[in-house]
Amino acid sequence: MSCTAPAAELRIGLSADVTSLDPHFLAAQPNLTVGRHIFDSLTHVDERARLIPGLAEAWRALDATTWEFKLRRGVKFHDGSELTAHDVAFSLERPLYIKGSPGGYASYVRPIVAREVVDAHTLRLKTAAPYGALPEEVNSILIVSRKAAANAITEDFDAGRALIGTGPYRFVRYARGDRVELARNDGYWAGRPAWDKVSLRILPSDPARTAALLAGDIDVIEHVPTADIARLRKHPNVRLEQAVSWRTIFLHLDQYRRSPPTVTGRDGKPLTANPFMDHRVRRAMSKAINRQALAERVMEGLAIPAANIVSPGVFGHNAALKPEAYDPNGARKLLAEAGYPDGFTVTLTGPNNRYINDEQVLQACAQMLTRIGIRTAVEASPMSVFLSRVRAQETSFALLGWGSFAADLALRSLAASPNPGKGHGAWNWGRYANPKLDQLVEQALASVDAKKRETLAQAAGAVAMQDIALIPLHHQIVSWAMRKNLRYTPRTDEFTLAHHFRQQ
Repeated sequence: MSCTAPAAELRIGLSADVTSLDPHFLAAQPNLTVGRHIFDSLTHVDERARLIPGLAEAWRALDATTWEFKLRRGVKFHDGSELTAHDVAFSLERPLYIKGSPGGYASYVRPIVAREVVDAHTLRLKTAAPYGALPEEVNSILIVSRKAAANAITEDFDAGRALIGTGPYRFVRYARGDRVELARNDGYWAGRPAWDKVSLRILPSDPARTAALLAGDIDVIEHVPTADIARLRKHPNVRLEQAVSWRTIFLHLDQYRRSPPTVTGRDGKPLTANPFMDHRVRRAMSKAINRQALAERVMEGLAIPAANIVSPGVFGHNAALKPEAYDPNGARKLLAEAGYPDGFTVTLTGPNNRYINDEQVLQACAQMLTRIGIRTAVEASPMSVFLSRVRAQETSFALLGWGSFAADLALRSLAASPNPGKGHGAWNWGRYANPKLDQLVEQALASVDAKKRETLAQAAGAVAMQDIALIPLHHQIVSWAMRKNLRYTPRTDEFTLAHHFRQQ
């Protein structure tokens, strides 16, 4: 492996495909990774996912339903125009009007009912009800130029015409399925970035990503394949960095249809009821999963067993909750009690190119469930294909990964009763519904007292886990491998950001 790559350019191997450059179209990490190079948000987060100032240098709650954000002065867009509160107000409204999004950003801004531009550098956001999570929510909304994006559609961003941000890098070229090329923004408000050019290479194949690093074709890879960790750790010209991710991998269960697709009796005939609606069945399935084996063998040490929807260290993590003990005999007894002594059949769906060893995790879970009598087939596909199947409601049992600043925010998206008006349950594929959970999530999000909010979020997490709203599997440990002379602080939020790499 060569160590002579010029400091002027940083070449990064991304682990998943970029599907859109429109920063408000699809809330998927690969798209956001690119977006955070070109655009900024009002609030940023540090390496441990703690909120820090971004385009807003300060913010405060003026009253229970009003937040005020003070913008930095002198921040310029890539076209030379100055950032104002009008651009921010526009950006915080635009996600509501995106058409055709398979999973956009509307839920992050839906609590905002009014945007008041006090002056060029002061914005007040009004919410219908008290909302303590707003500073975290606006972190997910990248700020675009109102002038450049006022009439732009997603295609205008993908073509580069509307890609005018305030971020550390300017857009140069997008070759779909191959790479995104960027150039340094010398006038970046946070200081001149270290690299003249950045090339974000799309390399979803694990072997290809590692090979490209070792051949010197790229300088950094993210989501290092588990099979290559030991070899790269020993390589004299490679540095490895790791952190426990905020991402939890879990299983969604259809809890709303009487006859969910792919669920049948062992004889292939429809069942008289949806087994996932029975708490005993859900508990049996959770008991059937050997989380320690998943973490140690399938994930090859790059995971810790999960009992929460957020990982340790994340706001609202409930340390009192413990991972479900592996108990196949207990699982079979519960199935028999629920009226399924012979089990049933189901298909487990999920991506094969998005999370660490995602297809292997699917296969392992299917084998574990089959052992207790739930004959489980696996259908793994690229993330884009998988999401289209979910949107078409063709799945009833699916794997998803989720990272969040806080337990109440994660639960609002994943387990709160679906309510488009409130922005709740946007990713609650199983349509699980529990009024007690909804109430605790709403109370947590309404609190501007951080201590009170965290206590409520922990209580909401306990309700969700005890009722098995979904089945948590593990929290990922995320890894980066890079040239030996590069430095990068591993990030809980998994983002790979060129402007945070330094060369010795």
